[in-house]
Amino acid sequence: MSEILSTISTLVIEGNFGEMVDKTNAALEEGLGAEEILNNGLMPGMDHVGVEFKAGNMFVPEVLRSAKAMQEAMEIIRPMLIESDAPTAGKVVLGTVKGDLHDIGKNLVGMMCEGAGFEIIDLGKDVEPEAFVNAVKEHKPNILGMSALLTTTMRTMERTIKALEEAGVRDTVKVMIGGAPVTQDFASQIGADGYAANAASASEMAKRFAG
Repeated sequence: MSEILSTISTLVIEGNFGEMVDKTNAALEEGLGAEEILNNGLMPGMDHVGVEFKAGNMFVPEVLRSAKAMQEAMEIIRPMLIESDAPTAGKVVLGTVKGDLHDIGKNLVGMMCEGAGFEIIDLGKDVEPEAFVNAVKEHKPNILGMSALLTTTMRTMERTIKALEEAGVRDTVKVMIGGAPVTQDFASQIGADGYAANAASASEMAKRFAG
């Protein structure tokens, strides 16, 4: 790995977003492509963050700083990646379900998945089942990720899966769910394809589903 790519990885791991713009531009000036910066700089950094987060050696505030560092670089290289038609790991549609306004966990999942090379379509929070269905029809994602932080909104996940079935698109997408009150048992009960306990696990699951 070139020195500048190694530096970019380290900036992600350290959550040093202040220097990221300069280093990303420096990498481009050295003649490195956007895809190379993503695959060999940002992604290894986020992979490391994911491992440390799962191991309990990093915590949400630190992961958010790392994600912000990665976002600073992505702002610069995303247009180039789109222009060059660089292959992505797949598409992920994300949203916090209807009635729920929590989005830190969902945002973290989006950042971790983007760090793993996915294109993210983030529907935001308080998302109706029909809006998830429309997004699946429009974007044809590999994965639909739903988040709920309240026990009262968990059932909306089930309603969304039923809405996907009624629309005839359930078989076209893998559904993964997460959030504080959500469990693997609940995921099995409502017919989701997977449950992720945290953002790092969600990113790994997305890679498996898209592979």
